[in-house]
Amino acid sequence: MKGSVSPSFDAASFLKTLPHRPGVYRMLGQNGEVIYVGKAANLKKRVSSYFKASQTSAKTAAMLGQLAGIDVTVTGSESEALLLENNLIKSLKPRYNVLYRDDKSYPYIYLSSHQDFPRLGFYRGSRQEPGRYFGPYPSAGAVRDTLNTLQKVFPVRQCEDSFFRNRSRPCLQYQIKRCTAPCVGLVDVQSYDQDVRHVAMFLEGKSSQVIDELVGRMESAAQALHYELAARYRDQIAALRRIQEKQYISTEARDLDIIAAHTASGIGCVQVFFVRAGRNLGNKTFFPRSAGAEDVPTLLSAFLAQFYLAADGARARHEIPAEVVLSDCPADVDVLNEVFNSQAGRKVRLTCQVRGARARYVELAAANARHALAARLSARATVVQRLEALQDALALDEPPQRIECFDVSHTMGESPVASCVVFDSGGAVKSDYRRFNIKDVAPGDDYAAMHQALSRRYRRLKEGEGRLPDVLLIDGGKGQVSQAERALEELQVTGVVVVGVAKGPARRPGLETLCLSAQQGTRILPADSPALHLIQQIRDEAHRFAITGHRQRRAKSRHRSVLEDVPGLGVKRRQQLLRQFGGLQEIARAGVEDIAGVPGISRQLAQRIYDTLHGETP
Repeated sequence: MKGSVSPSFDAASFLKTLPHRPGVYRMLGQNGEVIYVGKAANLKKRVSSYFKASQTSAKTAAMLGQLAGIDVTVTGSESEALLLENNLIKSLKPRYNVLYRDDKSYPYIYLSSHQDFPRLGFYRGSRQEPGRYFGPYPSAGAVRDTLNTLQKVFPVRQCEDSFFRNRSRPCLQYQIKRCTAPCVGLVDVQSYDQDVRHVAMFLEGKSSQVIDELVGRMESAAQALHYELAARYRDQIAALRRIQEKQYISTEARDLDIIAAHTASGIGCVQVFFVRAGRNLGNKTFFPRSAGAEDVPTLLSAFLAQFYLAADGARARHEIPAEVVLSDCPADVDVLNEVFNSQAGRKVRLTCQVRGARARYVELAAANARHALAARLSARATVVQRLEALQDALALDEPPQRIECFDVSHTMGESPVASCVVFDSGGAVKSDYRRFNIKDVAPGDDYAAMHQALSRRYRRLKEGEGRLPDVLLIDGGKGQVSQAERALEELQVTGVVVVGVAKGPARRPGLETLCLSAQQGTRILPADSPALHLIQQIRDEAHRFAITGHRQRRAKSRHRSVLEDVPGLGVKRRQQLLRQFGGLQEIARAGVEDIAGVPGISRQLAQRIYDTLHGETP
């Protein structure tokens, strides 16, 4: 496929200049942007392979068709090339590279060490506070489940220091026997330290030793006729044994990650299981962005480097365990192993062929990857079908590739906020969502608010901050559509189909009227139309995003909590919620069941709290 190379690049002349040394190459597009970054043990051989017709895939052919130049950096070793490649991929995000996307550090369980009565709690961020960190866990939910379990077995306080210091009497955690009330001196330091030590041993994977110690204490208490204390030890032992049955994969207290990948239809899925001190902490699914079909070893190679290695000297978000077990062996596994050893400062093993319990977990991870990818492809197929149906419904030349939807939310004109949500063939593109605080318009003037939001949005797009949509949905009728068309006309934006989504007479889903331009009139789609279902989904998401922003702005302007908007939630229970979770942000992160676990909060009230915090209409 030599003919597919852009005529602006003289490949033959360039290849003659390449050395037979390790390094990194950057392929440049027509505008000088980096479209691909790669590493090589031998630059001349690796880069030359792109221009051999027998080895050129469809993805490579598409990339070479945009090629305008190649920059090369020679390194001292293949390990140095791997590190440089990783830094460049993370900073440049080339479109043809496999990109691992995760903007959050992983959560840990934190056990403080600088107080007489140490605190156990959730932690995410740089690990600089004095104390011990256990993890990482795959999700905040996994941490909270573990903390909840620990609190039932070992009553170590989990409250914030500010709450702990200002108590004059025990809180509800003491009454339900999940804390020994060190805040008011109901437990001595020695007894409390015993529970702290047991917590640390359990999180280190030494639960068998904890059980043996508790058995001894139970027998001693029984012999001394302290039957209540003996019963408490008995219950702790039973709870620990149940946890062991659920979480252990082997009797060996080891740290390892188990990683499996699967590819299909040009999409890759990576499944990571986290095992710490022999305990299975859970798993997480990733869908790295790729411009074309990658084989599993190539996908794993790109994922491993970005997942574990830091960029530009920063601290890596993911700690490298003693062993990483892989479903398939990347071609550069030896280089990866060398770099991992160097970064971790200790022995790290990358293994591809295992037996016993680890082999069973590799198969489990692979099965999870296959299932997650099948679900992803099914969802994508559904979106594609809906886009094709929308093409027919709006008489478009081709299925729309990008749809934006606007909505305005306010309370009798107070604190208006407009939302813009974006969908493409893969579903919601949340990184492109935007909110606009509406200013200098008459209270309740939805037309002016919509015009302002559209003007601000598309002025930025005209200035090159993003791409224009194929279809623009407006939550509203003919008046809103007129405002949208006027705003687009002022900015000289053309080629965008504007559709208003007006609620039906009864404001019930399925009765919406689609308002097109003045020349095209209105259209009503059947209630079972896939196109209507897509429009409803996008419209509802825009409404949710707008009302959430409005409530946040309104609460800030009133200097009041958004919790005050929850029907049936009084002052005392609001304070109880904030104390239990440590703040509004943590309540927003919690699920309905977590909120319902707070004393005095029913399941129905918990649902209303959750709906309010997540933009749903109570």
